[in-house]
Amino acid sequence: MLLAELEIFHSRPIAPTRRIAIGRTWLPGSEDSTSPGFGSLLVGGVCAQFGPGLSSDLLGEVVLLVHELEQDQPVAQPRLRHRLQQDRVGLTRSRQRLYSSRSRSEDDLSCEFDGSRATPSQMVLGAAYAAAMAAPPVRGEALRAVRRGLAWRGEVGPALFAYLASGLSAPRPARAVADPISWALETLGFDREVEMPAEAAVRRGFREALRAAHPDLGAAEAEAADRIAELSEARRILLTL
Repeated sequence: MLLAELEIFHSRPIAPTRRIAIGRTWLPGSEDSTSPGFGSLLVGGVCAQFGPGLSSDLLGEVVLLVHELEQDQPVAQPRLRHRLQQDRVGLTRSRQRLYSSRSRSEDDLSCEFDGSRATPSQMVLGAAYAAAMAAPPVRGEALRAVRRGLAWRGEVGPALFAYLASGLSAPRPARAVADPISWALETLGFDREVEMPAEAAVRRGFREALRAAHPDLGAAEAEAADRIAELSEARRILLTL
């Protein structure tokens, strides 16, 4: 049984002009507000499948993009050297699907990925943009699933779906609300007693902290997504002063 579907149109990996567009997208939400819908599980699965192919720098760019989409901020183009467009003429289609063999439990779900003609950047970008285009009841949980999927290292199967279904909403730390600047400085490893770091230092601190939080370097998968989200928020706070 087909539960969710996503079509990503993209330029060929060797094309000089890199473009991406979103095609047929069916990302249903959940009938139970306490758990993510099948659309969120699909975009999270896409990111878990193709995210390990991103370098730490590209991963950082995707995390920032997801943060901008969550905050409804203007999204400058291109991102990851790909320009988002509506026109699909001349682009290659890659289709991602979520199926259920019998019931709709997490143990019976499986993904069918079609990424043989695409790059990891194209697949992850497509999932992020599709999540942002989802209906309002689904949009927030889908974007959070994208971020959590990026932190996953392992097979795309029942363990991933259980992980995506647990703790999709990570509350913002109380200290980040009460004293956002001090919290941001400490999160990125800066001494709160010294003068405000320059923009270049903030970006460098973010990249270094992001590498340390990356699952490929030993960080716990269950904590990586929330840590990446914190680093992204700290970077945003310090760069908007």
